[in-house]
Amino acid sequence: MKRLVSLILVIITVSTSFAQKIGGTWKGKLNAGNQKLEIVFHFTRGDGNETTCKMDVPAQGAMGIPVDIKSLTEDSVSLQVDAIRMVYNGKLTGNKISGTFNQHGMSFPLELESGEQEKLNRPQEPQKPYSYKTEEVTFVNEKANANLSGTLTYPIGYKENRKVPVVIMVTGSGAQNRDEEIFGHKPFLVIADYLARNGIASLRYDDRGTGKSVGGARKDCTSEDFAEDAEYGLQWLKKNGKFDKIGILGHSEGGMIAFMLGAENKADFIVSMAGPGIKGDSLLAEQQNAILKLKGIPANYNVESIRRDMTFQPKNPWLEYFVNYDPKYDIEKISIPVMAINGSNDVQVISKSNLKVIKEILSGKNSKNLIKEYPNLNHLFQNCTPETAFDYYNIEETISEEVLKDIASWINGL
Repeated sequence: MKRLVSLILVIITVSTSFAQKIGGTWKGKLNAGNQKLEIVFHFTRGDGNETTCKMDVPAQGAMGIPVDIKSLTEDSVSLQVDAIRMVYNGKLTGNKISGTFNQHGMSFPLELESGEQEKLNRPQEPQKPYSYKTEEVTFVNEKANANLSGTLTYPIGYKENRKVPVVIMVTGSGAQNRDEEIFGHKPFLVIADYLARNGIASLRYDDRGTGKSVGGARKDCTSEDFAEDAEYGLQWLKKNGKFDKIGILGHSEGGMIAFMLGAENKADFIVSMAGPGIKGDSLLAEQQNAILKLKGIPANYNVESIRRDMTFQPKNPWLEYFVNYDPKYDIEKISIPVMAINGSNDVQVISKSNLKVIKEILSGKNSKNLIKEYPNLNHLFQNCTPETAFDYYNIEETISEEVLKDIASWINGL
């Protein structure tokens, strides 16, 4: 009798699993006040018939978030993500799931429909086969025991006996791959492609602990540690012996790292894209105010409030280093050519205050310096309006053609 009951339970379980209509990918638009966010749930059935789920919020660059399935039947679902205090409960009616998305005490209706995400239109992204040579390479940060994997891109028509300029690309904050892939864009891939078509080589690499880069603890690292990684990349390029001038092209935190290494004459030139010029705590206060204002929320953050908020957060060595770091002391030491650029609609590194300091410090130091603000560009150097300055995902352009042209022309003119 016991074996018979067990067999019945197995049959019921299997039948229920195969009866489930909620599987695969489901997507919907969350209307959260002044912005609409696409939410995507991916349901995957394993070999043992167990179902797992992951969530994407593409517009925020959040992909593959593990989801706890509280309940999943033929026509209903209950999902939870404790880390972001999110709960979704929905019921299948016809071919749609109607439900409620709850987060931080707020509730919003969210209707999901089955189907894969639409392929993003990224017209600037190069497609293989490329018209130039690329090479998979690895360099090692011996101090941190980090093996950093990247792509060395040669310019079109490159010949072994002809030395060309080269840049090593340093990503912004957070663990990013060699393409600096973020919000559905690959800025470093687009830049590498443009430079290759204009006689300039480049090395872009996966940050430590990301992609194919292995070893080297990432926990408790600061910008100094990531600058050290980039420095070993510069050394590798110098030892390679194939290149003429060797420079650093950094974006955001990478632009700050370019200043740090430029102060030590580790490179022949630097390109700082939206690199900070003011102290970290002041930058974060400006950033918070700009982003909240963009969302229609009154804000009056200052240095004191930034530091006060930090006392309620878990210890974060990266953040502590950043708020205390003042780039002016490194910028003052730089004598090599500098290209420092920003967009007028940047809400993360405010152009007006940061470029002003950079320009004042570098004034008269090197005749080849170029300090430039681009009208209507955001933090990723996309053309936008002030209202869409933070909407990186929905803008098809990856990076302004004018910026790409200026970078290539400036490097070739050194």
